[in-house]
Amino acid sequence: MVLQITPVERAVLQLLAEGRDHNEIASRLETSEKGIYADLAALFARLGVRTPADAISAGIKRGLVTAPAQLA
Repeated sequence: MVLQITPVERAVLQLLAEGRDHNEIASRLETSEKGIYADLAALFARLGVRTPADAISAGIKRGLVTAPAQLA
């Protein structure tokens, strides 16, 4: 089964993997911090995770995002 996430969810996950905080992610994606929380909630549900660290790990394992250089 292929996991489908939206382009925005993928961007949020990638920025999260790069160590960006919610405020910086919102600024980069030109949206509100509240919107980022909604995107993360949807993403966590799709991935079946509860924490940002688990989301990043699942995203890397599934090839949804790339690991930051310092982790690769």
